[in-house]
Amino acid sequence: MTLSNHVATASPGVRTRDLEIAVDRAARTVIIRTPGDIGQATYRAVFGVTEFRALWLAQLLSVAGDQLARVAMTVLVYDHTHSALWTALTYAVTFLPWVVGGVALSGLADRLPRRQVMVACDVARFFLVCLMALVSLEVPLTPALWIMVALLFVVTLLDSPFKAARSAMLPDVLPGERYVLGIAVTQTTIQVGMAAGFAVGGVIVAVTGVRTALLVDAGTFAASAWLIHFCVRQRPAAANTAAGHPSRHTEIAAGIRLVFRNHTLRTLTLLGWLVAFYVVPEALAAPYASGLRSALPIAVSTGLIFAAGPFGAAVGAVVFGRMVPSPSRQRLMGPLAVAACGLLLLCWLRPGLIASLAIIAASGACASYQLAANATFVAAVPAERRGQAFGLANGGMQVSQGLWIVLAGAVVTSNAITPAAAIAISGGLGAVLAAALATSMIRQLTSTCTGQRSS
Repeated sequence: MTLSNHVATASPGVRTRDLEIAVDRAARTVIIRTPGDIGQATYRAVFGVTEFRALWLAQLLSVAGDQLARVAMTVLVYDHTHSALWTALTYAVTFLPWVVGGVALSGLADRLPRRQVMVACDVARFFLVCLMALVSLEVPLTPALWIMVALLFVVTLLDSPFKAARSAMLPDVLPGERYVLGIAVTQTTIQVGMAAGFAVGGVIVAVTGVRTALLVDAGTFAASAWLIHFCVRQRPAAANTAAGHPSRHTEIAAGIRLVFRNHTLRTLTLLGWLVAFYVVPEALAAPYASGLRSALPIAVSTGLIFAAGPFGAAVGAVVFGRMVPSPSRQRLMGPLAVAACGLLLLCWLRPGLIASLAIIAASGACASYQLAANATFVAAVPAERRGQAFGLANGGMQVSQGLWIVLAGAVVTSNAITPAAAIAISGGLGAVLAAALATSMIRQLTSTCTGQRSS
């Protein structure tokens, strides 16, 4: 397997950067065409694309609404059960549907027009979240709680084909180096939306209650569907529908082979899955906040802990995407992955609220390594397989988070360790795995350079 970059001339005034990748010993070349000098890509140029502006605004609204609903459900369950396990299970419900969706449904983003997939998912989620609000009004509390959790599971299930379609469409909307800045904007938007949704969500839930939060979430899905339908150009399905389709099992198996038989894609995917280890503070936010000495209401403290990681990630994405040159991004992936997890070891010291927020925010900032991993991943995957590849990678990311969150919640509920200790142990384990992946990347790079010199 080889990985190399060079600049070639495609036509007068146009430079192309060729990324040559050997997949299963059969080299193929991914051409990223960038008008003019690669370094001239700017955020102004990115936001100058109408389709990207629509996708960006739809994403910001949807992410903020989702986190608002997530805080509402987490606080509701913890207030009713006073159980860290049930709280973690509720939070995990927003990840576990990717077991099905990431593997079985993400292929829809290749077989069907991607705009159509996104709009259909948004409309369905609008009605489901409205139903959750209705259940909270008409059904007694205990059964309503579990009905709402079940509906939340279905809402999250539809997130996998939506995100697969959006991720697969973005390289078509923003070709070349603009895609890297677009990913930086996307990651920043996600983190800002999460931070705002979590922080404001705690206040909204404390003041107005769960039902209002759910109705706001439903409204964001309706707005997202409108923006995508009217402002994003319809494109044909990426896969060749005329040639017919293999069976679902054959398609899934082919996608798994595509991602995991290639050393580069496999390592990038596993680096992405490390998020499970540094997201634990969000999963244990309510019980962790209840153990802190703070004059703030628990709903507000919980929202701030939820928001700290996404806030740090938003800052990190801006700095990493705009100020760090591309070669440095690749070199920093491993060290930043180690730091994103390892910083959480400081929670073992049981710091106060302010110090905890600083630690979690710093961990989130180091998670900006995901930006480089994403850009490298998309360059290595064929356009007609992009939806499924992103779905598998994102699916594993969500599933690993869900399973690890459930385990952390169970351990804390058993009173074996405190929430602070659970966060620290999770960060330490993640740091060890990140170091192993970083070492593997260095060995692969060394092997590649040695092979190039010998040839």
